[in-house]
Amino acid sequence: MREDRRDPDALRAVTFQRHFTKFAEGSVLVAFGDTRVLCTATIEDKVPPFLRDSRSGWITAEYAMLPRSTQERIVREAAKKGRALEISRLIGRSLRAVVDLKELGERQILLDCDVLQADGGTRTAAITGAYIAVCDALAALTAQGKLERSPLRAQCAAVSVGVVAGEPRLDLCYAEDAAADVDMNLIMRDDGAFIEIQGCAERGAFDRRTLDELLKLGEQGIRRLFTLQQEALAVG
Repeated sequence: MREDRRDPDALRAVTFQRHFTKFAEGSVLVAFGDTRVLCTATIEDKVPPFLRDSRSGWITAEYAMLPRSTQERIVREAAKKGRALEISRLIGRSLRAVVDLKELGERQILLDCDVLQADGGTRTAAITGAYIAVCDALAALTAQGKLERSPLRAQCAAVSVGVVAGEPRLDLCYAEDAAADVDMNLIMRDDGAFIEIQGCAERGAFDRRTLDELLKLGEQGIRRLFTLQQEALAVG
C-alpha cells in the first residue's frame, strides 16, 4: 500500500492555478500532491547573440528550489550550477520541442520554475506547469496582434515512474523516490513522441520487461496530464 493509499497507476492530485502572479505574461502554480512549483513565462523582444538576424526565437528556463521547500533548509540554489542547471536545460528543451521557433520570430520566452515545496517530482511538475505558462504567454502575444497565430504545435507533459518494493508505480512522492529500485522521468508530446527519457537502477539493474512496463505506465499518466492541462486552459 502506498503512503497516500493511491493505486500503483494513479497520479497524485494535480492542479493548475493560472494567472497566479500579476506581471508575468504567463504564470501558473502547479501542484502534484504536496509538490508546488511556480512557473512564470516572460517574453522579451530579443534573442541570444547566436540567434540574431536568424528570424528564429528561443525558449530557455531557470529552475531553483527555495531554501525551505524541503523538510530542512537547503542552501539557496544558483540556477546555473549543478542539478539546477541540468533541470533548467531539460525544461527549456522540453518546451522548445513543442513550439515552432521560426513562427515565434526573434523573441525569447524565459521560464522561471521555482519550487515552493518539494515532495518528489519537482522537475516533472515544472515541465507540466511551464507548458501552461507558455500557452498563456503565446495567447497574450496573439491577442495583441504581435503574432498571426500561435506557434504552439503540440502539448508536452512529464511524470515520474519507478519500481518501489518490486512494484511499478506512477508519480512518485519523495518517500517512494528515496526507496525506489528503479527511478525514471518521462517527457512526452501529445503525438506520442518522447522528448526525453531519464532513468536508472538505484540498486543493481533492471530488465527490458520492467522498462516496457514503466514506459507504458508513464505514457498512461502523461495522457491524463494532457487532459488536465486542456481542462485548465479551457477556463478563462
